[in-house]
Amino acid sequence: MNFIIRKANQDDMHDVLNLIKELALFEKEPDEVEISTEELVKDGFGKEKNFRCLVAEVESKVVGMALFYPRYSTWKGNVLHLEDLIVTEKFRGKGIGYALFSEFIRYAHNKKVKRVQWVVLDWNANAIKFYKRNGGEILNDWRVTVMNKNSIKKFIENESI
Repeated sequence: MNFIIRKANQDDMHDVLNLIKELALFEKEPDEVEISTEELVKDGFGKEKNFRCLVAEVESKVVGMALFYPRYSTWKGNVLHLEDLIVTEKFRGKGIGYALFSEFIRYAHNKKVKRVQWVVLDWNANAIKFYKRNGGEILNDWRVTVMNKNSIKKFIENESI
């Protein structure tokens, strides 16, 4: 199968949003996607670039993406966080995910970061196998902690009492 991996541009953000929604559906959280194409354009291509994105194209159609951003580790220094890596279902198993992952790792290497990291759902056996096969180490002793916008608001309201 012929495909290309390239840096995403503003015009790709509608397709990127569709991939994000497909991933959310796969992860059983379809109602959690709140972001819009306009926000992706502003956040990725505006004055402050909050993320970088690679896309995979087959016959001029975006079929996959890797979205990542810089983080800072007090132990390591500059690191990159891979937020999402997805290939639309129809094109899985054709080497596109590996090509996106490979390009992300090359980008990290060229930026001389000391670590790359990402999270994977414990029930996503295919992803876990893929990451392990490609050098990823699954850490079972760390737990991801999140606060959604309602939790943040509640915290602020309770703090000011």
